[in-house]
Amino acid sequence: MGARVEHIGNATLYLGDCREILPTLVAVDHIICDPPYEASLHAAKNSLKGRIRRDRGAALKGLDFAPIDDIREDFVRLASDVCNGWFIVFCTPEGVAKWADCINPSSMKYKRACVWVKPDSTPQLNGQGPAQGAENFVCAWAGQGYARWNAGGKRGVYTHLVNNPERHGEHPTEKPRRLMSEILADFTSAGELICDPFMGSGTTGVAAAMAHRQFIGIEKAARYFDIACRRIEDAQRQGNLFADAAA
Repeated sequence: MGARVEHIGNATLYLGDCREILPTLVAVDHIICDPPYEASLHAAKNSLKGRIRRDRGAALKGLDFAPIDDIREDFVRLASDVCNGWFIVFCTPEGVAKWADCINPSSMKYKRACVWVKPDSTPQLNGQGPAQGAENFVCAWAGQGYARWNAGGKRGVYTHLVNNPERHGEHPTEKPRRLMSEILADFTSAGELICDPFMGSGTTGVAAAMAHRQFIGIEKAARYFDIACRRIEDAQRQGNLFADAAA
């Protein structure tokens, strides 16, 4: 395979295609990731590239990676072979049914779509209708027996700013670190192994380092992989500093 591999504390990061790397993994506790959008959403976002937001939000960037459509079914199949707990993927509202259609025939049990509310999402720049104010993430259970999580009867609604003070800003679909930390707190436990097969600039890995989870990240683009390595190394280093201070 010849993939580049970086070991950073309790994180292992692979530069390569997740379809090649996932079959080499023995097992992971949970898969939590933000795959590419559908082709129709790629076209819509790329049409806005370079537009200036009147609300002083971050400049709009195009998507420099391929849509999910052609590989979604393969990815679900490969993920179901290695995942022993929660399978969580971000998507647009229009993509929920497409993910469910792939998950339902698999060995995983589709649960539901949760909502990430984005109070500062990009406005509808042409003024011809309502702007998209939320994204979804689809949850499926790949483990044995009843699904287990840490949040009791909590509703699956998560509200976090896109343009938050921690935003790194290099990846066009970067998720807020606090959002990923809340998801890890609800769906996973300390010491478990989290896998993000579409790691991007590494936000899930940063949240995992802060929450004392083991992490496997896979990213196809060398530019984003290098950013993820630096961010996760910084998060690991900060965690060690806090641990040393408390000792």
